[in-house]
Amino acid sequence: MNGMTAVQNAMRLRDALYTSVVRGGFASFGAGSRIMLPFRAGNPQMVSVGSHVLIGPSSWFMVPRLDGPGPVIHLHDRVRMNQTSITAVREVVIEEAVELARGVYISDHMHGFDDPHTPIRDQPLVRVAPVRVERGAWLGQNVVVMPGVTIGAGAVVGANSVVTRDIPARTVAVGAPARVIRELVP
Repeated sequence: MNGMTAVQNAMRLRDALYTSVVRGGFASFGAGSRIMLPFRAGNPQMVSVGSHVLIGPSSWFMVPRLDGPGPVIHLHDRVRMNQTSITAVREVVIEEAVELARGVYISDHMHGFDDPHTPIRDQPLVRVAPVRVERGAWLGQNVVVMPGVTIGAGAVVGANSVVTRDIPARTVAVGAPARVIRELVP
């Protein structure tokens, strides 16, 4: 065994130990799912994780408010993500077998910015609407998904796109704002 293999094995062991220790802090955490460090979570008890989910390094889940029923972030079975940030106050659902590339950001809310005398972070939420990414969709690197959006089953969203409205199933969407450029063969 070379040094690289030894370090990789040590990191896998570290991640497995971390996952086994923190899994009980989630609303649910399915068999075979794992978290790769580093990882951050605010209020993980409001997050449900299905089976065989891979939460890649530098991912972050944030539930900033605890004023409603939970969980509010739902990761169904076989979701894969890497350096993904998901923040929710109402609901974000990522269905089965969705692939989220590096740097994807998903939020079901936005801060207002009308008051010039109040920092943006201290202004009230002006738009809160559920987000759903349906089964088998793929979001490319650095995609941003805004509140109230549904991305259809098997849809592909190209890198660096900003999704501001629904994307139909089995389509390819790109751009800022994202727009459908083609349909995929069923």
